[in-house]
Amino acid sequence: MLYVVATPIGNLDDISERTIKTLKEVDFILSEDTRTTRKLLSHFKINTELESFHQHSSQDRIDYLLQLLREGNDLALVTESGTPTVSDPGGRLVDQAHKADLEVSPIPGPSALATAASVCGFPMNDFLFLGFPPKKKRNSFFQEVKESSHSVIIYESPHRIIKTLNDIRDVVDNNTRIFVGRELTKKFESLYRGKVSEVIKQVKDAPNKGEYTIIIEKC
Repeated sequence: MLYVVATPIGNLDDISERTIKTLKEVDFILSEDTRTTRKLLSHFKINTELESFHQHSSQDRIDYLLQLLREGNDLALVTESGTPTVSDPGGRLVDQAHKADLEVSPIPGPSALATAASVCGFPMNDFLFLGFPPKKKRNSFFQEVKESSHSVIIYESPHRIIKTLNDIRDVVDNNTRIFVGRELTKKFESLYRGKVSEVIKQVKDAPNKGEYTIIIEKC
């Protein structure tokens, strides 16, 4: 079985008993960042062997992991934090496991997009998730944001957050509201909400660290 396992996005108390049990019982844990995962495993006294798997892993690496599954091993796929394959590595492995008729099972848990959506206060019966804005072809990306008939959720890193907020400001109506969540579930969690220009000022005045989740309200 290939278990796709969600892990905390910040606060370790958010881990589930089922996640701990799964990580203890599988034969191998496939980790995007072994340093981060080792800290998690150490905290919960989990001694399962780690195997590296990330966005740059080769097809040979995937073939090796599929062979482990065929030989009867149980594997747990984790990302650095949150739910794997949702704007994180792992999708290729899960796809090929399905195509090889190998069993795949989700172990649900924390997700930054769902966490932000729950507290933004905007209508969220439907939304469009676009992940991280690209470094290139940004005009077409933000044009898609502008033209969406749904609220849009995106992720951003600290070194590009102001650029991205400015790009959003350039394409949406002046009265459009946005929500920005920084360091969600962590000690210095910060939530910003208002018109784009207002939020840009709030974010500029705050410490620039941690990843951001941005929600642009449906116009």
